[in-house]
Amino acid sequence: MHNAAFAALGLNWRYLAFEVDPKNLRAAIEGARTMNFAGLNLTVPHKLLAVDMVDELDASAKTWGAVNTIQFVPDAAGKTRAIGFNTDADAIVSSLREELQIELRGKKVLLLGAGGAGRTAALKLAAENVAELFLVNRTASKAQAIAGEIKNQFPSVKVSVGYPKAAVDLLLNATSLGLKAEDASPLDERQFSLKQTAAVYDMIYQPAETRLLAAARAAGVKTANGIGMLVHQGAKALEIWTGRPAPVAVMRRAVEGSVYGV
Repeated sequence: MHNAAFAALGLNWRYLAFEVDPKNLRAAIEGARTMNFAGLNLTVPHKLLAVDMVDELDASAKTWGAVNTIQFVPDAAGKTRAIGFNTDADAIVSSLREELQIELRGKKVLLLGAGGAGRTAALKLAAENVAELFLVNRTASKAQAIAGEIKNQFPSVKVSVGYPKAAVDLLLNATSLGLKAEDASPLDERQFSLKQTAAVYDMIYQPAETRLLAAARAAGVKTANGIGMLVHQGAKALEIWTGRPAPVAVMRRAVEGSVYGV
């Protein structure tokens, strides 16, 4: 999607993918800085590690405690500074609004997963002033830790660990369950029925329809996968690097063509 965007913007830039072992992440960032890269994207498991490897954290990275985008910027002294950003959190909200027409303020949300993606989603949902947030995770202590963060930062948001007893407006999956065809659903339907939610959003975008989304569709619930989140976080990163508005429609077509062959 970035190369398609560069072409649309008439930029002689190139976006490349590199596999980097976590133990080599600092060296990789320094190498990119030395070679005059405009910036980097980072994915799991690098997002948390990079927080301590950049010269400066943008407010987004400070707020969400993770870095998925780095911009290299020359300073007045002629040195290049590495600035860390997080574009994931805003992308979640943009995608929910675009795909499911959901405005989060005042909504009740069930969030599955308390890993890196789950934590970012939980804090962003709280920042958007959801009325109530239910956190479910295989390791309950991780969900409890996030609930504690939310209570401290967003005291007006009611947050609890475990499945809700009544209906919610949105169920959001931030776990990796669904990436493989043999994966079980991340939702325990013995404790919560899909008929108790108005919409289901799965951050996974490949496959296009996970077991959770298929079950939700069968239950007559509105659904969306994470392709929109992928596009929007990439679009924001591109705007950080280039200083120009991202051609979002071009980027989405490129992603869908690559991932789904459409």
